[in-house]
Amino acid sequence: MVSGRPGNGELDAWFKSLMVTSSSERGQAGSGGPAPTLSGWKDLPMELLVRIISTVGDDRIVIVASGVCTGWRDALGWGVTNLSLTWCKQSMNNLMISLAHKFTKLQVLTLRQNKPQLEDSAVESVANYCHDLRELDLSRSFRLSDRSLYALAHGCPRLTRLNISGCSNFSDTALIYLTCHCKHLKCLNLCGCGKAATDRALQAIAQNCGQLQSLNLGWCDDVTDKGVTSLASGCPDLRAVDLCGCVLITDESVVALANGCPHLRSLGLYFCQNITDRAMYSLANSRVKSKCGRWDAVKDGLANLNISQCTALTPPAVQAVCDSFPALHTCPERHSLIISGCLSLTSVHCACALHPHRAARALMANHAY
Repeated sequence: MVSGRPGNGELDAWFKSLMVTSSSERGQAGSGGPAPTLSGWKDLPMELLVRIISTVGDDRIVIVASGVCTGWRDALGWGVTNLSLTWCKQSMNNLMISLAHKFTKLQVLTLRQNKPQLEDSAVESVANYCHDLRELDLSRSFRLSDRSLYALAHGCPRLTRLNISGCSNFSDTALIYLTCHCKHLKCLNLCGCGKAATDRALQAIAQNCGQLQSLNLGWCDDVTDKGVTSLASGCPDLRAVDLCGCVLITDESVVALANGCPHLRSLGLYFCQNITDRAMYSLANSRVKSKCGRWDAVKDGLANLNISQCTALTPPAVQAVCDSFPALHTCPERHSLIISGCLSLTSVHCACALHPHRAARALMANHAY
């Protein structure tokens, strides 16, 4: 946590080091009157102050500067839209409470923690003051309860990205309430939120968040085909879906995503051991169906697929997927088809692996830019 503040002497020395030309050097202003003079650091225009502070690239400096004087506090509160407190190793909760009312124009806020510090009171402060917030990272906030989600639902309806991975205390009731108010969500990370990510919650997401593009349901082991099929029909713009560790899902989920989400680029099925060849062939066939319209297999097709530990799959089915989507690679340079733990699939290869010279040429083309 930041402590102390720079003294006036240090600030004066810093100001003098700036290349600020005095009015005598610039002569008379175009209007005929004297040009304005910056006599000290407190006279810096708000826009210039914000630009100087932003170039430092350290949010600790922003926080210290906001406590220098009322003018700087107001200027930074007006100009700062992105703030991260991930560097704070202790007392993040109190720090956030003290800052929320200063930075009311925040659009991106990162409160990721290595050890739990954040409590509901801090999130409530954010919701009370930061009504324009678009992106919020609360990952690993183990102390948070449903109070936080209810507060965000009321105070931050413009959220488009929310990461609450590891927040294991949230209930599906609170998550459903959030989706009813935050209908612009495009990216939602629920990894490890087993109590919140239920089929009932996924149905609410499908009903309320039709713009959703990315959803992480990793290790939400109560999720079933019922919830995933609802998502596929209600969120057709999904591009990335992580179902790793969702042990109850079957081929029905993959078939629904293949048919309902034509823009799907990334799919995680790690340890989904109920997945069979039927799911793979449905993915391969989705490319054939999409070709009826304008479709680029490299730009628009599946580019990442994790089927590690899906031991029921056979080489022909996985090879069909790999052949259908040129962006899927088994070659070491661009490994995007993950099949670890599936010893029966070692014979599956992408085109680059079969033609090493083609892989080298593609790699050189990537580095050319």
